[in-house]
Amino acid sequence: MNKIKIMENQKINYNEPIEIADKIWWVGHYLPDDKFQCHVYLIENGKNSVLIDPGSKLTFKHTMKKIESIIPFSNIKYFICHHQDPDITGSMPLIDSIVSRKDAVILSHWRAIALLKHYGLEMPFQCVENIGWKIDIGNKILQFIFTPYLHFPGAFCTYDPETQILFSSDIFGGFTEGFNLIAEDESYFESMRPFHEHYMPSREILFHAVSKFEKLDVKLIAPQHGSIIPEKLINFIYNRLKNLDCGLFLLTHTNSDITRLSNLNKVLRKFFESIAIQKDFHEIASSLLNYIKEVLPVKKMTFYAKNKENLIKFDNQSMFRGIVSETDNNFKDSFNLTKNEFIDKYKNTFLKISKNQTQNPDSAEKIIIPLFSISDFKTHAIAELTFEQEIEIELELKHILQEISIPLGVAVERELILKSMEIERQKFYEQAIRDPLTGLYTRVYLNEAVKRMFAIHDREKTENIFAIVFDIDFFKSVNDTFGHIAGDKVLKKVSQVILNETRESDIQVRLGGEEFAVFIASYDNNIPYSLTERIRLKVSELKFDPPMENKQITISAGIAQRTFDQALEDLIHNADLALYEAKHSGRNCICTNCRI
Repeated sequence: MNKIKIMENQKINYNEPIEIADKIWWVGHYLPDDKFQCHVYLIENGKNSVLIDPGSKLTFKHTMKKIESIIPFSNIKYFICHHQDPDITGSMPLIDSIVSRKDAVILSHWRAIALLKHYGLEMPFQCVENIGWKIDIGNKILQFIFTPYLHFPGAFCTYDPETQILFSSDIFGGFTEGFNLIAEDESYFESMRPFHEHYMPSREILFHAVSKFEKLDVKLIAPQHGSIIPEKLINFIYNRLKNLDCGLFLLTHTNSDITRLSNLNKVLRKFFESIAIQKDFHEIASSLLNYIKEVLPVKKMTFYAKNKENLIKFDNQSMFRGIVSETDNNFKDSFNLTKNEFIDKYKNTFLKISKNQTQNPDSAEKIIIPLFSISDFKTHAIAELTFEQEIEIELELKHILQEISIPLGVAVERELILKSMEIERQKFYEQAIRDPLTGLYTRVYLNEAVKRMFAIHDREKTENIFAIVFDIDFFKSVNDTFGHIAGDKVLKKVSQVILNETRESDIQVRLGGEEFAVFIASYDNNIPYSLTERIRLKVSELKFDPPMENKQITISAGIAQRTFDQALEDLIHNADLALYEAKHSGRNCICTNCRI
């Protein structure tokens, strides 16, 4: 027979009894292809020996053989049944038929005894409550730990203070692939997770029991299912169990697949952890997308939210940063609806799969989820999931999505407030840095932006920087002849030409009155002149409404190239000198002091 210490973790012969501590034996039997392996334990104590959770009819002949290789079966006086399920009590009628000693007794809780008596056993029962939750078995005292509702109202565990072993019944059990009597590392918890999630009623109840165990000096946990847990893993598993969500079957409506439910519950748990830790919406949404991909073939996740003026779109293509959307009008009438109004409007797609009505061969399956405001419980945002293929959404997943929608709605609402503030801030900033008449930048922005441009120029010494200064020819005569309203129209049109012909990286400024400037960076010294010439020609071709229909507007321009460490005022002054030269040369022309 095997006589090993639990920590040795050597190859074990499961056809023989295994000594897991001094005179404490595993006498169970491995059933091939059974994830729900059951363990039987023997406390060898002379004529007062104890058999813990005797096992089922399927395994008892093997258990009996192992016991007889250690002690005579008649030495067993106490049969502890932690609960009444047949996987640990199915063998009791067989045991009852072979036990001849008059003092043999079955130890259990009164709630289990009320059911076990229906076996019609001859052996008497003794209730652990009535003996003060402990028993003296000669030279050893066993303690009984009440763990109600784990997994039934009268559940309890047995603790041996001498060997410091906790015989934990269903608690700490797991579903294992194959058979591994000893848990090797922390990965065993993933076998325990689905077992406890569906078998135990709630986290609070499980937390209560684990807190009791923490007060004991436990060196080894011997559960009825799964693997024996050595001392090195006990604290780790305590901590994980105390935070485990249980009551998994509360999620079920049509599907009781434990693995599927556990995966769905894992998505829900990960999301709640993410939303508690992460503050940025793009991190929350990105995490949620990754979690949902664990259970669904999601290709894209999009959120639509609406503030006072704009439809804001968040999707994984933009890293959920939020952009103002002008083109997505599918949901423009979907906001500020009650739940019933929303369901009625989207009855074909509300938490339901529907084909894209365009019949586009590239169309994907989608579901939409309304996100309600916590202030008035009306839709303030919409989540849309796009799938790579047609799938079925069972009720369990709908439940998960509805659970997620509540905190997700809060996160979207918070992000919408922040995005609205950002839009407002940007609007005020744009108003501060842009000339309200022409849309060009002001001198305030010029000083800020050019400072950065010049710093790069001085540091990198690569691209050249050019200043182009424009002035509208004879602009005073426009105001004097046609009025200031007509003059404003000329300023707007000329400014629009400058904006249209320049790049986004260029800096376009209204210096004042009818004078404008453009600052550009370019490796090609010919670019500034060709750009200026293009603007000059476009301006000369501008058309105006009466009374200016016959009026041609022209501009003069001066170009200057910056030298390293040159100040802004000096660069503008050089460009102005070139501009004056253009004006004295007959106007509607360009002069430059650049090396072109």
